[in-house]
Amino acid sequence: MPQSSHPRDDASSPTTEPIQALPAAAPIKKPYGGMTRPVSGPEPLLLSSMFDSETGLSFRRSNPSAASLYASTLSPPGSRPMSPAGRASPSRVLSGTAFDSAYSRPFADGGVGSQPGDPLNIIVSAFVPHIAIRASADVEKIAAAKGFRRGLWELLRPFGEHIQGKLAIRDSNGVSKLAEDFSVRFTKFGANVEYPDPAVSGFRLPNQGRKVRYESTDGEKKTLANVEAVVDKHLSYAEDEFRHTGQGVVGFDNDDNEAEQSLASSPYYSLYLRRLLSGLPIVPHETFAHPVACIIAVSARSDDSVAELRQLYSETSQGADKLPDWVDANYLRYHVLVHDEENDDITKSTALFEQMKRHLGLHCHLLRLRTSQSAETDDDSIPLPRSDWMSADDELAEIHMSEGEGDGEGEDGGNIDGSDGFEAPTRYIFESDATAIRTFVREMVAQSIVPTMERHVSIWNDQVASRRRGLAGRFMNLSRKFNFGGSSRSSLGAGGPSKDSYDPSGFFRADAPEAVMRKLADYAFMLRDWKLAHSTYELLRSDYADFKAWKYHAACNEMAAVSLLIQPQQISAKSRRETVDQMLESAFYSYSTRCSAPYGALRSLVLTLELLRLRGGTNIDDASRWGLRLLDAKILGPVGDALIKERVAVCYGSKEGVGSSWNWGGRRRKSAAWSILAADAWIRQSRYLPARKCLDESHNMYALLPSKQGISHFHEASLFLDSLQRQVTEKLGRAHGHGHDVGGYNGAAQEAASRGQDDENDGTDEESEAMVDTRPRRSSTARHAVPIETAPLQTGDAAAATAADHNQDGDKGYTGFDKS
Repeated sequence: MPQSSHPRDDASSPTTEPIQALPAAAPIKKPYGGMTRPVSGPEPLLLSSMFDSETGLSFRRSNPSAASLYASTLSPPGSRPMSPAGRASPSRVLSGTAFDSAYSRPFADGGVGSQPGDPLNIIVSAFVPHIAIRASADVEKIAAAKGFRRGLWELLRPFGEHIQGKLAIRDSNGVSKLAEDFSVRFTKFGANVEYPDPAVSGFRLPNQGRKVRYESTDGEKKTLANVEAVVDKHLSYAEDEFRHTGQGVVGFDNDDNEAEQSLASSPYYSLYLRRLLSGLPIVPHETFAHPVACIIAVSARSDDSVAELRQLYSETSQGADKLPDWVDANYLRYHVLVHDEENDDITKSTALFEQMKRHLGLHCHLLRLRTSQSAETDDDSIPLPRSDWMSADDELAEIHMSEGEGDGEGEDGGNIDGSDGFEAPTRYIFESDATAIRTFVREMVAQSIVPTMERHVSIWNDQVASRRRGLAGRFMNLSRKFNFGGSSRSSLGAGGPSKDSYDPSGFFRADAPEAVMRKLADYAFMLRDWKLAHSTYELLRSDYADFKAWKYHAACNEMAAVSLLIQPQQISAKSRRETVDQMLESAFYSYSTRCSAPYGALRSLVLTLELLRLRGGTNIDDASRWGLRLLDAKILGPVGDALIKERVAVCYGSKEGVGSSWNWGGRRRKSAAWSILAADAWIRQSRYLPARKCLDESHNMYALLPSKQGISHFHEASLFLDSLQRQVTEKLGRAHGHGHDVGGYNGAAQEAASRGQDDENDGTDEESEAMVDTRPRRSSTARHAVPIETAPLQTGDAAAATAADHNQDGDKGYTGFDKS
């Protein structure tokens, strides 16, 4: 039954909530990526406060609105760990054993995903319902008059990323659960469609006078390159700000809030993961980007709005603009009548809206907007929230335009025009318009989108998937595999696979059982019914393998592993080896070798790495192993390589051992070693701020060891680490002039350590070079002298504290890179 278009009278009705609830209305004050203020300790100096300094005036005047473009990573990459750690204190005493396979953290515990930048939150928010928008010419003119040249979808896009209030979602068993962070993705109808690669399918579409994109290895490599380019632009901006302001950032030099910072999310890895999962194309092998609904919008100023609605409806179903054959055309059509508050008659618009509901059903809405463009100086204007989920192409085009590099191609396939000069990326909208749009989105999702998806899941599960389960389904599968028990046509009618359902062009038609079941699994995943999604993916794995549809096979194995790991129940080590490892091996091999699809290979391993790490226990070792597998595959660029090395370090560092002092079963040395390798990767790219933070992380890990000596007994490793520290100190110190204390590398700890060594000598005076260069004496610990720091050097007080801890613990720990 269609739901009423009127808002329900409940506590979650959006009409009673103030405009302050608008998500991220002020992007500079509330950037995404988990950028929250620490609970205690000194207040970090964010870039928003740097902009007030006189030293950065010349830079700000040359690019006045650049700050909002980089709002997602507003704090430089050192005010918190470069990768979201999400780990507890390594010195915590565990009640169980770290080697017990049953020990792991379910996602329901620990507040995982509570921040926008947490990897679990990003993964869940990436796979959400997509709603296409098809608007009339009058509506597009209204949007352009308000400053949105790319149409109505650009105006609506930010409001779908957080549905206000709690949303009730029913699973396959009829149990309702409340979701507080549900979201949808608005897209332009017919944009971002990728057809099967002609080199594989042997089929190319006839020339229809429009641009057609095909799946290709080069296209996926370009996508990954754009993702890295966006992150690199954000890093460049942070480095430039650090040089131009002439000020240090509190987060770089302060360790008082180390516990809070280790739990915060890295803005740069969060940005990398978010852009990797943004802008999913409409492809045959997965249906996440296929529209679950299409908004058909007309203006009240039209002569015959109902006839225009019908015309737009027919264009979405047939003609040159219709979606490909692998997209199910039976998606919901939601009709919107846009009323101009400044020029249209509300009485006429209301009568027209009632006529629409009589002819087209209850899936309708009257959207009342002001036509004029809002300015910052208007009394009732608020900043329009910038989209957190724009594609890498979109963001890169905006950045290039802000830098005066011309036009760019956006996510919808159109050009972002920069001919009129640089347009401030921070846009403003009237408060009444924001309230109207937020109410419209909430009503549409709660009363039309989610109920329609739930109904489809129930029907497909009963009519298609249920026939494949149980003894009858297994017998049917054997009948198909060994060609007995009926023809392929009869098995198709019974819900079984058929060779006729696989098109020679390289895709399953939308009405094929395999396509319907894939859509069922994806719908269940988007509605967060992980159990139903996983069971459906499991049914499809063997079917796609029988058809030799390798990209379908790879995508199905990928999501089967993700849907299994995202469930809260425990997974034993044996079950993980027999299921998750096999799924990932199959997905990665099919993506990388059979299909030459680097994007899919990267996405499958990154998602699984994060989910395994969050489960804790022995899952962390598997997460690190898949991270190493990804590094060995050589499909990452320089930015991705450094970020994944940080993730490997975080994985090893989050492995909790047994015992408050020895931490048996921990991986602190490996974590420190990978932090050093990540620092080296950043230095090779001349990114010294993240490199310094990686060196700090390695120092913190070595300081947690019982011996607290790091790698001082390994001469070559000490030289390598010292060279990295010198490069970082020289480059960052040069940015602020000589003698400036940059991140604690001011030589105070060196002098304290040298004085400690000098007290052991016979009183003979030494040259100043000998007092600073004390590397030959680092291996001498017989008399419990103050050890020379091999990670980022501490201040004098910190060095004294380290010496006290060292004298208390003694020389009973291991040193160097062992196999812990």
